[in-house]
Formats: sequence, structure tokens, C-alpha cells
Amino acid sequence: MEILKENADYLESNPDIKIVLEGHTDERGTTEYNLSLGQRRALKVKEYYTQLGVAANRIATTSYGHEKPVDFRKNELGWAKNRRVETKLLVRQK
Repeated sequence: MEILKENADYLESNPDIKIVLEGHTDERGTTEYNLSLGQRRALKVKEYYTQLGVAANRIATTSYGHEKPVDFRKNELGWAKNRRVETKLLVRQK
């Protein structure tokens, strides 16, 4: 939550920046389920950013489901790291 608050502060200070929130899951579950879950995660983070004052039209969302793991261990530690939302720079408007 603290990282999201810091990101929101940065975005408020840089109104020309748009972001994309990438939702990720662990490998368990079907592809369809994981894509849906990743999208729900991204939308929850978007909701939080908007509560912190970031305009919703500056935030896009997408889901990669389990397609882009950061940890390949097949245990709870690995799965926990893969369940995440990443905030990425989308475009800097001129």
C-alpha cells in the first residue's frame, strides 16, 4: 500500500503521465480464470489509485494471468511472488 501511495504522489506531481496496471497470477487455475483474476487485481489497484486522487482516465489495465511469472518455484513462496499487479509507464503526453 505504501508503494501505491508513493506512486500516486508521483502521478499527482506529473499529470502528463499515464500508466498501465498489469495483473498477474500464479500458475494454478485455468487460463481463463487466471486472466479474469489478473484483471480483477488490476482493477482493484486502479480503484485505489483513483481514491488517492489519480484520474481514472490516466490508468489502463490489462491481465497477463500466469503468462509472466517472476518466480518459477512451484511452492507457496513462488506462487505468492507471482500474484501481483505491476504499475508501468504507458505514455507521456506532449
